[in-house]
Amino acid sequence: MSAIYKETQTLESGETISQAPESSRFRRIFWHHPLAWMGIVGLGFLIGFSFVGPLIYRASPYALHLTAILQAPSFRFPLGTNNLGRNMMARLMLGGQMSLEVGFAAALSAMVVGIIYGLVAGYLGGWVDVIMMRLVDLLRAIPGLFLLIFLDSLVTPSPGLLILLIAFTSWHGVSRLVRAEVLSLKHRLYVEASRAVGGGIGHIALRHLLPNILGTVIVATTFMVADAVLVIASLSFLGMGLPPPTPNWGAMLSDAMTYLPQHAWWLIYPPGLAVLWTVLSISFIGDAFRAALDTRMDSRVRGG
Repeated sequence: MSAIYKETQTLESGETISQAPESSRFRRIFWHHPLAWMGIVGLGFLIGFSFVGPLIYRASPYALHLTAILQAPSFRFPLGTNNLGRNMMARLMLGGQMSLEVGFAAALSAMVVGIIYGLVAGYLGGWVDVIMMRLVDLLRAIPGLFLLIFLDSLVTPSPGLLILLIAFTSWHGVSRLVRAEVLSLKHRLYVEASRAVGGGIGHIALRHLLPNILGTVIVATTFMVADAVLVIASLSFLGMGLPPPTPNWGAMLSDAMTYLPQHAWWLIYPPGLAVLWTVLSISFIGDAFRAALDTRMDSRVRGG
């Protein structure tokens, strides 16, 4: 048994040593990827605009300016006003806070649930895996947006509830990725050796499985953030998101459609470009992560 333990320590040590250059290569490829910088700069600008902007531009997103209804952009109102005379610049900032907070929180919640679910299903295997994966298949068969609209119609949405609803319709994609990775890793020699010396599922998952699947999960999570922002905008555009007067990019776009004949372009382009900018920035970061991860996996295959 002591020999097996020593072998386990050697394997764990070797795994750490072998992963060190791979991690360095991963960081180098990611930071030299042009899309990574475009995504980081774009997302950084949006975060600054949404969270730091209101500290500098102190205007109320709820105040009514009845003498400046549907006013075009001016020095007083840099992005104009809407049909109620509300400051579009202030509303765009607050809408960005809500979209980013809900998007990231929903994606992280779905990631945690998907990791735990996929780890358990993949590691235990057998009939447990079959039952758990059939439940995932059932949830994936239901269109996510349709399910969100149905659930949203039953309750009054709030930011916390919106996070739970989006996470509920998103976690199963991560769980399938994690399960597939675990199935390919759980019979590796270092995992078998750790199990032989009494390592439990918690120790094996945290020490051996999770570090090897984290890259794939991060890539999937970045795209889930982009999807969550789109879902929030879609629900609000359909009138199913947060109730007014809470600012939201999708609701702002929905309200702007009424004033298309009046050529009120300042009601349409700012929130539309904000949604596009957010989704593209996060997707660029995800693409850079995926490119770096694919290169690392290719080097493993060539080296193995």
